[in-house]
This record gives sequence, structure tokens and C-alpha cells, in this order.
Amino acid sequence: MTNNIRKHWLATLSLVCLALFTGQSQAGSKDFGEFQVHWSVFPSTFLAPKIASEYNLNRSRSIGIVNISIMREGEQSGLEPVSGQVEGKVLNDVQQIKFLGFRRVQEGNAVYFISEYQYGNAELMTFEITARPTGSDEELPVRFTHTLFND
Repeated sequence: MTNNIRKHWLATLSLVCLALFTGQSQAGSKDFGEFQVHWSVFPSTFLAPKIASEYNLNRSRSIGIVNISIMREGEQSGLEPVSGQVEGKVLNDVQQIKFLGFRRVQEGNAVYFISEYQYGNAELMTFEITARPTGSDEELPVRFTHTLFND
């Protein structure tokens, strides 16, 4: 693992741990056999201004970030990131739909897909995401809910 990938994963892990301890973030995964889909959701204000700028993300009390990664069981029994496509939508508590515009980010071997979405304080959001790994016809649908609070 290169030093840049290690730094990225450590920064991501630190961010997710911080978010989980504050109750503002959600992280989860769903197993599809050969593949897994992992997700995390957190307020954009959790990002340092420099990181938000680097990834062209807006920092605001009403903007959340959803991060999706597709993983495959590797030859060494570990998980390996897989490229592909991710699309989805988010529904608020009155079922208004907002389509998510995912951007693919690759840093060394790490591949993930990020999208911003707007939310109201304490608004329950339902995410419906479909991931399609490169080289596979399989669609990997995940559905999860989360509530963020303006900090």
C-alpha cells in the first residue's frame, strides 16, 4: 500500500470515527457474495475547508455527503476496491426525490464515489443507491436511512 493511499485511508477512518462518535454519521455495508457495497453519510461541515476545496465539495450546515465504495474479496482474503458506476436518489420524509450526482474519486488503488445532497435539520432521509462493478452485469442495490442535524 503506497504512502498516499495509507494517508487517505487513515484520514477517512479518522473522519468516520469522529463522525460516528458524534452521532452525526452513519456507516454501513451490504454483502452481495463476491462484492460488497460500503457507505458512509456525514455533514459536509465535518470536512476541513482544505479537504472540501480539494474535492470541490460545499461546506454548509444543510449539505450532507454520501460516500459509496464497491469492494471485492481479493486473492489474499482481503477486500479490494473495485471501480464501476454508482447512481441513486435520496428521498426526504415526505417522499420528495432528489437524484444524486456521484463523482468517482480514485487515489492510488482506492476508488470511491461521492455525492452531495441537501437536508433539513432532523430530516429523515432515505437513500436508494445502485452500484455496478466494472466487468460485472450485476446490479448491487442498497437502501438505508439516516437523519442529520444542523451543527
